[in-house]
Parts: sequence; C-alpha cells; structure tokens
Amino acid sequence: MEQVNRGISGLTWAAITLVVIGAVNWGLVGLFEFDLVAAIFGRLSAISRIVYVLVGLAGLYLLYASVQLGKRARVSTMP
Repeated sequence: MEQVNRGISGLTWAAITLVVIGAVNWGLVGLFEFDLVAAIFGRLSAISRIVYVLVGLAGLYLLYASVQLGKRARVSTMP
C-alpha cells in the first residue's frame, strides 16, 4: 500500500474522496430522487452548499491533475 500512494498527494486523495462522495450522491439522486447531502445537512443550507462547491472544485482539480499526469506519462515514454 505504501508504494501505491507514494506518488499521490494528500490533496489528490482528498479530491478523490470528495468526487466519490459526489458520485454516490448523484447516483442516489438519479436512482431514488434522494439527495444524501441535503438529508444530512439540510436542503441548500450553508454547509450543503459548501459540500457541493468542494465536490465541484475537487472534480476540476482532478481534471487538471489527470491532464498533468498524461503529460508526464508522454514525456517519460519518449526516447
């Protein structure tokens, strides 16, 4: 396990966790019309909105990180 996460920062792990939470929440919304975040923190409460914003920012960060990872992979495989 140590070698698996050696190259992944704490920020990236936090972003992955938030995106998974967002994905599960959207799955619940799509399947059962149940918003887990709203159920826990209240419909459009300040905390719910913060969670939604953090999930969105985490998704954008992971998009950026994946592009950077792709660039590094191309550079490292060049002769």
